[in-house]
Amino acid sequence: MSKFQIDLDFSKIDFTSLETEEDFQREAKTLLPKALVKLGESVGEKTWEELQQKLQASGSKLKSSPSEKRRFMQETGRTYQRNASNREKQELEEYIVEQLRQHK
Repeated sequence: MSKFQIDLDFSKIDFTSLETEEDFQREAKTLLPKALVKLGESVGEKTWEELQQKLQASGSKLKSSPSEKRRFMQETGRTYQRNASNREKQELEEYIVEQLRQHK
């Protein structure tokens, strides 16, 4: 099981053009920014759910709307994209290459 729990959109990729390792790497670099945001949003969603559970367990009144949750997730996604380490980016890029190979 991968540590990256995100669905990547490969609908606009011409898989016939992916022949060499460089082709896969180039495509992964193109997909990386959106993948970073998706990964950050996934983390944000989990964090949001945990926070809501903690608030509920402590007896606090929940004041969360779907739009607040969405805003939180989007901001977490953008923040993750900006602040991801080079190592995280490299690991995600390698994951994208793996996924591209599986879909080809």
